[in-house]
Amino acid sequence: MPATATLNGATIAETDTYEVVDGNIYFPPTSLKTSHLTQTSTHTSCPYKGQASYYTIDVDGTQLKDSAWYYPEPKKGYEKIRDYVAFYKGKVDVQSS
Repeated sequence: MPATATLNGATIAETDTYEVVDGNIYFPPTSLKTSHLTQTSTHTSCPYKGQASYYTIDVDGTQLKDSAWYYPEPKKGYEKIRDYVAFYKGKVDVQSS
């Protein structure tokens, strides 16, 4: 079942294999169009997944600061999402069919 993440008609990520955690689709790093992503210095902490790092998305001049996140060192039990990227619903169109 394929999944895509798009903004303003541009594909940011597309894959047939992904993980779903807390209702969010996590895209594998190989599925990302990295030309649209810039790493930021923002970090937040989830008590059970660990420390999240963030990307700003830039598509045709539209910038969405810290609107994608990933866990470079997830806590035990969440290793399957290491470096996988999720996108904020309502900011990025994420679909799975």
